Amino acid sequence: MSQNNALQSLEESAAQSSKKKLKNKVYEKELAQLQIELVKLQNWVKREGLRVVVIFEGRDAAGKGGTIKRIVRRLNPRVCRVIALGTPSDYEKTQWYFQRYVPHLPAAGEMVLFDRSWYNRAGVERVMNFCTEEEYREFLNSCPDFERMLIRSGIILLKYWFSISDEEQERRFQARADNPLKRWKLSPMDLQSRTRWVEYSQAKDEMFAHTNIPEAPWFTVEADVKKRARLNCIHHILSKIPYKDLTPDAPELPPRQHAGNYVRSPKSEQFFVPEVY
Repeated sequence: MSQNNALQSLEESAAQSSKKKLKNKVYEKELAQLQIELVKLQNWVKREGLRVVVIFEGRDAAGKGGTIKRIVRRLNPRVCRVIALGTPSDYEKTQWYFQRYVPHLPAAGEMVLFDRSWYNRAGVERVMNFCTEEEYREFLNSCPDFERMLIRSGIILLKYWFSISDEEQERRFQARADNPLKRWKLSPMDLQSRTRWVEYSQAKDEMFAHTNIPEAPWFTVEADVKKRARLNCIHHILSKIPYKDLTPDAPELPPRQHAGNYVRSPKSEQFFVPEVY
């Protein structure tokens, strides 16, 4: 099946249930089909030597990380890498702002997914006063040129903004606070975002006004419903990069080598993990 036919089939299937609650069975089926297409895209990127960068930005708890996990789940980590940089070091703070991101850009045959990116300067750094006004204005002026330079070099650049309502963000924050397995997701910056909702909204609007360029536009993902957001984002990525199905035929497995005179070492000479379960 061609790329267009495959995506059209997925669209028709999704359209039939677009007004209904997305059941787990439907979600898992659609996700599995999209992941098959992602593997095809991966094979094409590797064969054609493409360089792909996908940026994921948005509100805290909007579901960026969950979407990234579903994208990479079936992909080869040597082809598709996830970059999630932490706080810059004192040394990195003295560098050209984009410098610490450049080493992570893809070589031929690679896809790089940025879980947050150089847009930190236009978001958290701006709102939390981690950068000066001059640094912020310089970023807004330089970023479009930086991205145009990447595109001229042959990089395919896609930018996604995950948008959720303040009510849904509050619900997700509370769910994380109540669940010990999820509390690590609540960083001090996440907690601050609760009290700075308007400031983050204003920063996002100004960021879009300066960086929503024709060569690299922002695509907004409505993320109040996580499952739909994941499917919609993955489908859109697939639609933006033309690819062909290079899935190889199933290989014929060779016969196992005969043991001959080889004798395995006795178990008494090995250390085993206790069988607790």
